[in-house]
Amino acid sequence: MVGFWIRIVLSMLAIAGMGWLFAAIGEARSGWLVAVLLLGGWVVYHLFYLQKAMAWLEDFQLDRVPHGSGAWESLYAKIYRLAKSSERQRQQLTETLKDFRSATEAMPDGVVTLDEDNQILYANEQAEDQLGISTEKDAGRNLINIVRHPEFVSYLNSGSWEKSVVIRGIRSSNRVLQVQLIPYGTRQRLLMTRDITQIDRLETTRRDFVANVSHELKTPLTVLNGFLETLRDLPLQEEQKSQYLGLMQIQAQRMQNIVEDLLVLSKLESTASVTQEDPIAMPALIERLGNDAKSLSRDQHQIHCHCSANSILIGAEDELSSAFANLVSNAVRYTPAGGSITIQWALEPDGSGSFSVADTGPGIESQHLPRLTERFYRVDRSRSRETGGTGLGLAIVKHVATRHQAQLLIDSEVGKGSRFTLLFPEKRLRPGPAQSRPD
Repeated sequence: MVGFWIRIVLSMLAIAGMGWLFAAIGEARSGWLVAVLLLGGWVVYHLFYLQKAMAWLEDFQLDRVPHGSGAWESLYAKIYRLAKSSERQRQQLTETLKDFRSATEAMPDGVVTLDEDNQILYANEQAEDQLGISTEKDAGRNLINIVRHPEFVSYLNSGSWEKSVVIRGIRSSNRVLQVQLIPYGTRQRLLMTRDITQIDRLETTRRDFVANVSHELKTPLTVLNGFLETLRDLPLQEEQKSQYLGLMQIQAQRMQNIVEDLLVLSKLESTASVTQEDPIAMPALIERLGNDAKSLSRDQHQIHCHCSANSILIGAEDELSSAFANLVSNAVRYTPAGGSITIQWALEPDGSGSFSVADTGPGIESQHLPRLTERFYRVDRSRSRETGGTGLGLAIVKHVATRHQAQLLIDSEVGKGSRFTLLFPEKRLRPGPAQSRPD
């Protein structure tokens, strides 16, 4: 730019010098008239190229550089180079911003960029879902005015952001977020959010599981320890000793059942899918389950077995037999004497296979149904102990169903009984062998 003005000044000096020269050679008036005409031409010349420069800058396009001469050609070239460099920088910034947004969108965590006043500059999809904000609608708005959770607002205003905090109840009562604010740049802030709802739920389940196992094993151990002290310290008759030993055996069997069920659950959880594929003849299995129910009932219940389809079920026989037996034994244990239990296998209209166990027991209140498959969850703890249940049976049934792509359906009405149904997909069914008809 300095070179451009130097050329202009030199041109003016050259015209002035020519005027002085003409004045010195000829008449002064004629010399200066020539100088004025030359200066006028010089001004018109430069005004012409100046107008071209102004028109180009008003509708600036890199591919439409005007033609010039002398200093103006140099000026146009410099403007073009500066504009080209600026365009490259703009494209690089655009690509960098695009890459940044693509990277944040690919992240499992939420990302929100804020200014020093907590005004939203950008948020990825995860943050929009977790915090209930929208980059398009909320850009420029203060995040605190949108997310009004007290703990969240307190954290943003605290100025102490070295560690992340866990906040519950943003957007929904059961959602748990881990949040951390990170200052960067000159006055900007990066808000990171992570949905740890599932992790928190698993941790709660783990704590409850440890507490429940400890509680379930503590009771029979306390009973056993008490009887052992009694047998050691007191002189007892043989009949009393026999009675105490029988009660001890019951408690020991209860602990063994709990340990065995825990081992079964551990085995089921160790693999996500079934590796064993056995053909299971359902008519024979229904008959066997009916006999087991009668043996467990000791003629205190009416046992009904129905198998309306001669089908083969494909799956792990030991797992499925355990799941079916758990449903049957639960029905027998929780149905009062004189009630009825129905074990049934049928094909549904959509081609799926249905195994169900229905009873006329006391039924289950609706608020308990979603939690019945949780480990050690019991509707009535005292009754469960009386019947000898471990609290793990339905958890095993749920795991077996999931591994066989089946659904566990529970229908119950207080005072009328319950029905537990396992629905198996059509792909796991085969037609049974044709049964010969008597002559």
